[in-house]
This record gives sequence, structure tokens and C-alpha cells, in this order.
Amino acid sequence: MAISAIHDITDTNRDGTPDNMTFHTAMSMLGLILIALGTGGIKPCVAAFGGDQFEEHQEKQRSTFFSIFYLSINAGSLLSTLITPILRAQECGIYSKQSCFPLAFGVPAALMVVALIVFIAGHNMYIMESPKGNILLQVMKCIGFAIRNRFNHRSKQHPKREHWMDWAEEKYDKLLIAQVKMVLKVLFLYIPLPMFWALFDQQGSRWTLQATTMDGNFGAFIIQPDQMQIVNPILIVIMVPIMDSAVYPLIKKCGLNFTPLRRMTVGMLLAALAFVAAALLQIQIDRTVPNFPSSSQTQVKFLNLENTPVPVVVEGQEPFVVPGFNSSNNYMTLDTENVTVSAGGRNATAYFQKESRHTVLINADGMLQTLNDITEKPNQGMNAIRFVNGFRSHLNFSVKSDHLGHIAPLQASDYFSVTHGKASFTIENEEGQTCHYILQLGFGSSYTVLTQTPLLWRICTENIKAMQDINPNDIHMAWQVIQYFLMTCGEVVFSVTGLDFSYSQAPSNMKSVLQAGWPLTVAVGNIIVLIVAEAGSLPEQWAEYVLFACLLVAVSIIFAVMAYFYTYMDPAEIEAKFMELEPEDKKRKELEMMTKDNLAYVDNETSNNTDVKQTKI
Repeated sequence: MAISAIHDITDTNRDGTPDNMTFHTAMSMLGLILIALGTGGIKPCVAAFGGDQFEEHQEKQRSTFFSIFYLSINAGSLLSTLITPILRAQECGIYSKQSCFPLAFGVPAALMVVALIVFIAGHNMYIMESPKGNILLQVMKCIGFAIRNRFNHRSKQHPKREHWMDWAEEKYDKLLIAQVKMVLKVLFLYIPLPMFWALFDQQGSRWTLQATTMDGNFGAFIIQPDQMQIVNPILIVIMVPIMDSAVYPLIKKCGLNFTPLRRMTVGMLLAALAFVAAALLQIQIDRTVPNFPSSSQTQVKFLNLENTPVPVVVEGQEPFVVPGFNSSNNYMTLDTENVTVSAGGRNATAYFQKESRHTVLINADGMLQTLNDITEKPNQGMNAIRFVNGFRSHLNFSVKSDHLGHIAPLQASDYFSVTHGKASFTIENEEGQTCHYILQLGFGSSYTVLTQTPLLWRICTENIKAMQDINPNDIHMAWQVIQYFLMTCGEVVFSVTGLDFSYSQAPSNMKSVLQAGWPLTVAVGNIIVLIVAEAGSLPEQWAEYVLFACLLVAVSIIFAVMAYFYTYMDPAEIEAKFMELEPEDKKRKELEMMTKDNLAYVDNETSNNTDVKQTKI
């Protein structure tokens, strides 16, 4: 992934853009495949491996381990959420300076190497169970044989068996069959779980997009939209010890039987409540977003380049006056594309595209010039800025070290993105005189910076005006803490409990098999997001949040019913019981095999003797 982000590898013409995107795409895909393989190897085994370090009587310590294990995962997430955006924000490159994604990928890669060395160094301190064949393959074969055997004996003359897996007794030991039953019993409970992850993983997608439409200025520091996710691991680090040392013991003292499956049900309901909070917040955000034109509309406003007011008449609208240089009128919404406009007594026919915004420049002669405005909030909390040269000669515009080039009289530059905070602009005339203008920017705004004629360089800032096209984000990001808090409480109750429950209910030789099913529910949850988001096609984001919340509540009810009928198991006790029966079971199967062999031998001999007699005759 780090190599794929280095543009200079294929940037032969040194323009800052890769010349061979196929190479970079291939490297990215290879990186994602390796991450998938590595995750598939780590996630199912690391939790089971940690649980193997405890004896059977250390159930409380093992439960504490899973809490600490989950806490350490989120401590790493906390560091990455803090550090990675900082690394990415650095500028690096040989031919051109760009956001340093190679560094953002490379540092975690180096840290993973260090982690691997530390892990291997403690090799002698671990309790390790030697692998005994491919247990997953045995489980699949056992299930497959049971299904085939049941299908072959589906007639009513064959007596029913207590469990459909019992049809594998003809070939497999009762111990293995009992272990498979335990795994299938837990996996059946996994069926509703992906819906929780469908909501949980939207913290890094839809909730981050929601943050891009909010104000991240916290006074002493600025929070980027993708850094808002840091709230989750921070709350995890705080909530896990509180839950283990205070909340759960208090619930126990109150005499409530807060079983693992009940905890998981509560966790799912808390996640649904978090999405209700997100929907309520989205409604407030939508009220501050400009009313952009629909597919059958266009929006227009007029910008006067001169000091004197100009009367304007737009066909089908009430006449109005555009003030002088200090201001412009608001956008008006039109339902037609071709409109007759009169500015300063001079008529002209203007053409406006549907589903678009336009700014019409009016000069001293009443001449009109149309500019295309942006029709959506700038992404990632950035600000869109453009310059309009109202001066009578060419001007040079630059932002920091980025030179925008010459802008002709009565012409405008393209929009460019500027981060929040103080933005310093430099304007230079043909004689080399410069003027510096500072604009304080928030998040998600759009401005048209206009220079007036004549531009007096001694008092140049008085002849520059920043017209606000789109207001900055008004709702503060701190409001997202409510939904993050609810989601984190749900995660602690749901995920930590689920890991411990999966380990405690798994047979001794299938801990990793069952743990592998846990991240599989996460993957299915992400697929659900894609299906619901595409199939739903809801016009409003808050409605989609409510839809997901309702789906999770429905699934929570189903899971609660399933949990009610679930009987908790002690795998060690069940395995010990079948271990005692295993020698007798083997003898019985050996006797059956010998009987089958003898019968086959007798049939064969009888057949041979018949052939001999027939030959003699």
C-alpha cells in the first residue's frame, strides 16, 4: 500500500500525476489482498490463543483478558486515528509535493514489524497447543456426511434421530459430532449479529461524511472530520474498565441475571439508539445546508463590480436593485433556462443550465457575464475559493506558495480548495506591486473574492471584498459525541461479551473455528450496508439512519427470542462425557466393520462357488 501511494515511481514527466495507473492500482489491490489474508490469520487465532493461556478454573481472569484485549485493540485504534491523519497531512515527493500517503502507510508497516519481533521474543512464555490436523476440514466433512446420509435415508421406514448431525454416527466419533453440534449451536446465534456491524462500521463512513458538514473548531485545537472517530477508542479505553469494575458488579448486586446473551441484546439496542441520535443530528444539519436547485430549476444571483447601485429586471420576477461593491443579492430560483435580463437599462438574454447555480457579473456598461457556481458543500470540511478580477488589467493571484496565474479583466478563476483558519492571498499587478489579503475561513464554505476598480495599492484591502456563496458549517462536531457514546456503550456490551461468549461455548479444539465466525459477521454486516444503501435509495440521509435503526431493533427482538431458548453449555464437561464413551464407541464401530467385512467375504465366496458349479455343468 505504501509503494502504491508513491506517485514518483511512474511520474516520468514530473507533473505530479502517475503515468502508469495500472501499476499503482495493482499494488493497491495486492496490498488489500495481503491485508485480508493477514487479518484472516490473526483475528480468529489471537483471541483464542489468548484464551488458551488460562486454566478452566480461571474463568473470571479469562473474561478480564478479553476486556483488556479489546481495550488494547482500541488503544491502537486511538493512536492510529490520531497519528495517521498527521502523517498524511505532511507534504512529500521528489518531483512534486503532495499529501504523504506513503508515510501514512509506511509507519504502520514498520510498527507491525516491531510488534512481530516483540511477539516472537515472548515465544517461550506462551502455552501453545500443537495443531492436530485440519479441524475445519474435519468439521466440514462431518457435516457433509450427515447431510448426505440423512438424504439417503429420508423415507419413513428409517427411524428419526434426536439431531440431524446424529446421521454422521456411522462414520464419525460421537465426540467429534458433539463438538460440531456445539459449534453449530453458537453459529446459529451468529445469524442476526451482522446487523449490529452494519451500523457500527458506518462510524468510518457515513458518520465521517456527516462530520464534514460540521464545525470542527474546538478552540484550542481543530478536529478533522476523519479524526472525529477518535472518540470511539477514547471512550472504549474509559468504558471497558468502568463496565468490568463498576457496572456489571452493581447489576449483579441488584440481583439481575445479566447473562452474556442479554448483554449482547442490550448492546444492539444501544447501537440502534445511537443511529436515532445521528438521525436527529442530521435533521439539524440539513436545516443549515443551502437550498440547492432541483433538476428542473436554476439559481442566479447578481454581483455588481461597480460602486453605484444597478437596477435589474429578470423576466418573471419583481424588479430589484443590486447594491454597489460592498454586497450582492441572494440567489433567486428560476424554472426556465432562457431569461431576459435588464441591467442598468440594457436588455440581454441569459442562458442558465438546469440544476445549477450562477453568478452574473454586472460592469459599468451594464454588460453581463455568467459564472458557474458550485452546487454542493465542499468535501472534507474544505472551503472553495475563487477570484474575480474587477480591475482593468491582468492580475496575478496566489495562495501561500500556489500560483494561480494571470486572470484577465472581468474574468474569474476556477474554484480551489483551502483549509480552515486564516487564508493569506497575494494579488500582484503588471507593475509588480503586491497586495496581501487575509480571510478567516471556517468549514465547508464557498467564497467569491472580488477586486474593485481602481485598486489603490496603498489601501488595497479596502478594494477587495469576499462574497460568501455558501455559509460555513454551523453545527458543531461536539454534538456527535452523543451518538459515539451510545455506540461505544453498545460495542463494549456487545463485542467484548461476544468474544468471551464465543470462546467459553466453543469445544477445546475448535476455539479458532468459532472465533473465525465472529469477524465473518463483520464482513456480512458491511455487505448489508451496501445492499440497504443501494436498494433503499432514500433521498434524505436522516431517513437512512432511521431505517438502519429500525432494522437493528427488529433483529434485536429476533436475537432476544433466540437467546431465550438457548441453553448454556460447559464444553469441557460434555467432552469429558464423550471421552469416556469413546473407547466403547470405537469397539462398536470396529465390530460393525468386521461384521460388514465378513458378510462381504461370505457373499464373495458364495458367488465364486456358484460360478464354479456353473462352469462344471
